[in-house]
Amino acid sequence: VCSSDLEPPPKVRGPSVFKGYWQRPDKTREDFTAEGWFRTGDDGFLDADGYLHLVGRGKDLVITGGLNVYPSEVEAVLDALPDVQESAVIGLPHADFGEQVVAVLVLKSGAVLDEPALRAALRTQLASYKQPKRYEVIDALPRNAMGKVQKNLLRDRYALMPR
Repeated sequence: VCSSDLEPPPKVRGPSVFKGYWQRPDKTREDFTAEGWFRTGDDGFLDADGYLHLVGRGKDLVITGGLNVYPSEVEAVLDALPDVQESAVIGLPHADFGEQVVAVLVLKSGAVLDEPALRAALRTQLASYKQPKRYEVIDALPRNAMGKVQKNLLRDRYALMPR
């Protein structure tokens, strides 16, 4: 069962939802309501037909200049480009805007980053505030045992690299 109010973050409850974190009562209290709802950390909305759309993770949301950027939207555009194998979009501190949008790219074999061409392509598909202000190229995105990209490691790595 999914909560109907969908106040961020959405909440779920049911027989297949775990009861808490192993030996982590602090984390369990943080992520579960008193009524037993698990706060998923996802950002989503119900459309007019009642379908649930998940648009990203709350902790991955980039807020730049007071505007919300869902990394999954930017990643979908980047991943569709011919030279990009995969991408991860993160928010890094910015003195004027709070956060800046940063794209970490894994390029296809033999491809070379052509930043002006990349920026031109994104200009036609994304609002300016959603366009990455910085690009980093790496060989592979860091993943956990479940195969999920570890954006926290990317944030830690690139926050220390001034540009």
